[in-house]
Amino acid sequence: MSYSIEVNGLTVHYKNFKALDQLNFKLSPGKIHGILGRNGAGKTTLLTYLASFHKAKHGTIVIDGEDPFENERILQGTSFIYEKDNTYDYDKIDKIIKGMLYFRPYFDEAYARELVKRFKIPTNKSADQLSKGQYSALQVAIGLASRTPLTIFDEAYLGMDAPARELFYKEILLEQERHPRTILFSTHLVSEMEYLFDEVLIIDNGKVLLQETSEQLLEKGFSITGAKEDVEAFTKTLEVIYEEMLGGTKSVMVYGTLPKQEQREAVELDLEIGSLSINNLFIHLTKEEERT
Repeated sequence: MSYSIEVNGLTVHYKNFKALDQLNFKLSPGKIHGILGRNGAGKTTLLTYLASFHKAKHGTIVIDGEDPFENERILQGTSFIYEKDNTYDYDKIDKIIKGMLYFRPYFDEAYARELVKRFKIPTNKSADQLSKGQYSALQVAIGLASRTPLTIFDEAYLGMDAPARELFYKEILLEQERHPRTILFSTHLVSEMEYLFDEVLIIDNGKVLLQETSEQLLEKGFSITGAKEDVEAFTKTLEVIYEEMLGGTKSVMVYGTLPKQEQREAVELDLEIGSLSINNLFIHLTKEEERT
């Protein structure tokens, strides 16, 4: 089971600051979505609205065909996992896991205990006694085991070390095969996680900068490297998002598609065409100097 999401005209003001500005998008059910943006772009604000922490006053949010705010069915089917949840700080891990059954109807206790063991989380301690890494691992274990149709991870894994994060990523992919759901990731670890994403939504300055499948996005970026004069002549009509020089050689990153005829022309000019990662595109499409 998984939920679809449709947002239309969502605008959020905090006094004189517009955190979200006329957001319009749809998120496909059963996919892993990367929700990307720099600090202050509006990611967490958006996710708290999708998790029904707040009611949309300007614009609409529809999840699985319904308004999610104070909607018991949608709320039971939504997990919002973030870095620090003080709800159960003083409870022992065993009690926390048992307690999840009362308000998470899809929660798999046996799977949660398996994850706790694999993440090496001590069950005889209370949550507030865990290290930062153990606490993060507990959070993601709860998110995975909840198996809610909509599962949101908002930087919940930042305290985990690299091996623990890799275990988490592998488990995400396995879970999508076993129990497909709609998963939203907000992350700064784009280069590390981009292979997980089916679709990417980039928020910049409170607005939707772009939304593409990962495949579509990767087809819209490439690098051109070669002699400075040839590179500049070839790319003069293209959207260059980054450039660097090394002696007489210039390398640029371009946002857009490159038709086969132009690819042949680049080869004739002895220019090297390379691919870009989602992280490359994210960094250079949301440059700090372009933000206001």
